Formats: sequence, C-alpha cells, structure tokens
Amino acid sequence: MNFDSMVAAGMAVFKQKLEEFCQAHSDRPLSPEVAHVMTLGITEAAAAASRAVFKAFVESQDVRCAEVVVGEETFHFKCLSDKAFLSFWGPEVVTRALYQNAADTRSFIPLDVAWGMRDHFMVIEVREALSFAHAQMPSEEAQTLFEKCALFHPHRTQIKRLSREMEKVIDAHRTQLDERIRGEEEPPPDVRALAVSMDGANVLMREPGGKRGRPAERPMEMRQSEDTAYRNAMAGTLTLYGAVPEGEKTPERLFTRYGARMPEENAVRFKSQLEAEVAALVQKLPPQTPKVFLCDAARCLWKYRKQSVLFRTFEPLVDCCHALEHLSLAAEAVFGKGAKEAVQWFEHYTTVLIEKDDGARRVLRSMDYYARARSLSASQRKAYKQQRKFFANNASMMTYAQFRRRGLPIGSGPVEAACKTLIKQRLCQSGMRWSSEGGQAILDLRAYIKSGRWNSMWKHYNELENAA
Repeated sequence: MNFDSMVAAGMAVFKQKLEEFCQAHSDRPLSPEVAHVMTLGITEAAAAASRAVFKAFVESQDVRCAEVVVGEETFHFKCLSDKAFLSFWGPEVVTRALYQNAADTRSFIPLDVAWGMRDHFMVIEVREALSFAHAQMPSEEAQTLFEKCALFHPHRTQIKRLSREMEKVIDAHRTQLDERIRGEEEPPPDVRALAVSMDGANVLMREPGGKRGRPAERPMEMRQSEDTAYRNAMAGTLTLYGAVPEGEKTPERLFTRYGARMPEENAVRFKSQLEAEVAALVQKLPPQTPKVFLCDAARCLWKYRKQSVLFRTFEPLVDCCHALEHLSLAAEAVFGKGAKEAVQWFEHYTTVLIEKDDGARRVLRSMDYYARARSLSASQRKAYKQQRKFFANNASMMTYAQFRRRGLPIGSGPVEAACKTLIKQRLCQSGMRWSSEGGQAILDLRAYIKSGRWNSMWKHYNELENAA
C-alpha cells in the first residue's frame, strides 16, 4: 500500500472538483442559496476524493501473478476485470485480476474475497446501513432518507433485495449465529426474576383466505379477499427484573430480549427459537432465580406451557392487565354499560384482585351475588357467564398479591409492546401485504435491534457469510 500515492490521488480529485465548482459560482454574492450550493459542492468534492483514495487503496491490494492456488485447485490469470460497486461515498469502479481454472468452468477473484465483496455490489458499511434502515421503515422511505442524508443513494429494490439475501444467510446459520451472540452476553448481577411471555398479532398475508371486518360485497373487494388473508404472527420476550425501587410496586426491568416469527402452523419454529433462548439464559442465572410464565389467558398458550418440559418449572400467571379487561367486562355484564355502579364495583375489585390473596375468588363471589340480586337481561346473563368462566378457570393463575410481596412482575407489558413495536408498527402500515419470507426478513432484523444485539449480530453474520 503506497500511502503517498493514495493521498495524492485523493487531493488531486478534491482540488479538481472544488476548482470546477468555485469557477462556476465565483461571481455570485453570498446568500442562503449560495451557501447551500457551496455546501453541496464541498460535499461532492470530498466524496469524489474519498472514492479516489479508497479505489487506490483497494487496487493496491490486488493479487496479480500468473496463477493462484485455492485449496487443491489452481487458477490461471485470465484478464483484468472491472467491478462497479456502491461505496460509502457513492458509486465507484475498481479494476482487479480475474483467474480461471484449467477447465474454464470456475473463476476466482482474490480481491473480491479479500475485502468481503464476493457476490456483493455494496460495501459492508452500506449493507449495514441499508439493512438497519429497512428494519425501521419501508424501502421507499429508506431510499428517500439516504438521498437526503447520505453520500450513497441505493434504489428501493436494492434495499429489499439485500434484506431477502440477509434472511437466507440468517436462516441457514440461525442456530450458530444466535449461539455466538448469546455467548458474548452475561445477565446483570442484580437479577431477581425472569419472566417469559408470548402473544400474537395479526398480519395481512399475500396468500388465499378470508379477511376480518366487513364482509366483501363488491367484485373488486371479493377478489382482494381471495388474494390476501390475516394470519397470526408470534412475538416472545425474555425479561430480567431487578429489585422493586423504593416507592414503587413493580420491579425494575433490567433488559428484554425479543423474538418474532411470521405466521406458521402451530408456531413450531417460533417456539423452538424461544425455548433455545430461554434455556441458554436459565443456565446463566442462579438456580434459585424465580421464573415466571406470564401471558394473557389464551388457552393455546397455557396448553403449550403444560406440554413444554422447559416451562413446566415456570410459575404461571395471567397478565394483570388482561384480567382487568375481563373485570371491566364483568362489571358491564352485571350492572350495565355506563352505569355508575359498574365503575364503582370495578374500581373496588381492581384493588381486591391485585392486593388480596384470594382476590379472584372474591371477584367470583361478588359477581354471583349481584347476578342473583339483579334482574339481568339475556345478553347480560350471557356476558356474565362468559366472564365468570374466565375467572373460575384462571383463578389459580391470578395470585397477584403473592407475586407483589415477592417482588415479581404481574404484567406482560414487554410482550404487548413487542406486538406493537416489533410487528404492528412495521408490518401493518397502510397497503402492506407480506409473504412469509419477506416479513421474516424484517422481523429478524427488528428483533436484533430491539434486543440490543445488532452490533453483535452484524459481526457474527459477516463472519459466517464470509466463511460460507
């Protein structure tokens, strides 16, 4: 690497570009517009100079000889070949040596392999920026963002394609990738509890099936209903909690790890990945650490918990907020919607449910008393029976007062937030329809970001891709 030649190449380009620009605008007096134009001119000159320096650096590392040996195969020099690529400072072209095997069936380009550009058009810094942005926003918005804020300007189709290509690598090496990431992590020393939660969120899929809401009536709506369908994507969280801060009632949340998968039959891969995360984390925690399986009352979740060997040892608890929603419905069923008595009863039994050891049983007794004492309509009676069944079935998993005394969490807020921020905010914007592969490419990236694992993922992802 010739440092002087690199500097000379960059300075020459910078001087040339800046001179051309200044000559074109030298006779204009200073104004906000001229200052803006000058900023753009300097930026372009600096970008061109940076590309020239980088080009000189990369080309200086090329291997140019008669032949190279890769493994047990010999490749002979064939020609110099240009490669267009998108650098951090914009598009550029490098010239590098291309080698061919004896049968003329395989080629080898040492320079592409050396700087991680085999089968890639964009340099690693651009690829990271694009994948990170696409996890946060649609490709159209990401394209506009880079046009405004960066020196490289990818097209939205390139952004989409990159996410799909990344997902293929992540999917192929998922177990190894996540094991490497977890191997670098240690739980905080002040952990008091682990809570695992699961929940679902509907995503509109580009596949046959019915849509929720108003039945399709017009021909166009009927065709659209056949082409798309809502399916349930799954989100899961592992949350570590510390002590309850002074003056508070809930323990401090130390960190949360997130995972999500697009809709699949019985959520098989989602459960497998969640269990792998939980098992790895449990091994790093002190054996006496309380472990809670904290979800809403969906029967499929609790059936899964009973069938899972891993989660049988977790203490079960129905999310407190979910229970309070049913308590509100019970109040409406017994006293009627908007009734003052309903509000008073709900407020009183909210305290009872959370603070009394037999809170759920007290709720049931009160519901039964008022159901007998009041004349309920047929619809109220039906609603009352539904809510009574909920509290009767889940009373043993509503021990909120006991959990509070032990400093344990009683709400599944992290997974509720995951459904919104991980899935809904990104996949459920207006007009969006998803394939399983396209949606999963986004969810995997978002999960790494939300879990604070992006830097570790990106490092190990590139190691695995380059080793492949």
